[in-house]
Amino acid sequence: MSTDINSIKEQFNHIKLCVFDMAGTTVNEDNLVYKTVQDAINQVLADAGKLDKQVDLDICLVFGAGKEKRQAINDILNQLDMPNIEVKQLTNTAFSVFKTSLATAYTKDTLAAFEGVLTLFDKLKASGRTVVLNTGYDAKTANKILTILGWSVGREIDALITADDVSNGRPAPDMITLAMNKFSIENAQQVLKAGDSGIDIEEGRNADCGLCIGVLTGAQTKVQLEKYSPDIVLDKLTDLAQLI
Repeated sequence: MSTDINSIKEQFNHIKLCVFDMAGTTVNEDNLVYKTVQDAINQVLADAGKLDKQVDLDICLVFGAGKEKRQAINDILNQLDMPNIEVKQLTNTAFSVFKTSLATAYTKDTLAAFEGVLTLFDKLKASGRTVVLNTGYDAKTANKILTILGWSVGREIDALITADDVSNGRPAPDMITLAMNKFSIENAQQVLKAGDSGIDIEEGRNADCGLCIGVLTGAQTKVQLEKYSPDIVLDKLTDLAQLI
C-alpha cells in the first residue's frame, strides 16, 4: 500500500472519473443497513430453531460490508456451522425480511450526507471530473436515499449505478466498467474508487482503477481495509479535497 501523499497527488492529477460508495462513505446512516441485515438473519435463524447461531454486528460487517445485500446475507450465513440446513432457502427468507424492514428504516431521521460531501462533489466537478455513486443496494433503495437527501442525478451527482444495473455485484468490476462506459472513459487508470469496505477496494482493484481509497467513516477499520491494499486510507472522504 502506498501512503506517499506526493505519489497519490500525482496519480490524482490523471483522474477523470470518481466513483464513490454510498452508505458509510458519502451517506451517514450509522451502519443501519448492516444492523437491519443482522436483525433479519437472527429472525430467520430463530424461526428455524437456531437460537444458538445468532450473529453479531461485527460478523455482518466483516463478511457483508459493501456487497449486494442478498449475497451479503448468504456469505454471513455460510460462516455458521449448520449441518442439514439449506442456506439458500434461509438466505431468500432473510433477504425478504431485510427488504421489508429497510423500506421503513431509512428516513430523514436515520440518514444524512456526511458533512462537506456536497462541497467536495462541487469541487471535483468544477475541476472537470465526473462524480458517480455506486452501491450494493438495489435501485429502489438507492433512489429512496437520494430522495431523502434531496440529491438527484444531473445536479449533485452525475450518475447512480446500483446492483440492479449489472449482472455481477462487487467485488466484480461491472459497476465501475458501466460508469466508465457511460462517460466514455477508456483508461481505468483515470478512475478513482473510494469506499468504506474492503469489498470496495477489491472492486476498484478488479477494475484496475488508478486510485483505490478506503475511508474510515463506515463499516470497517483501518486494519481491515489495509488487508485489501488500498492506495491510501483516509479518515473521511472529504479529505480528498486536499488533492484537488
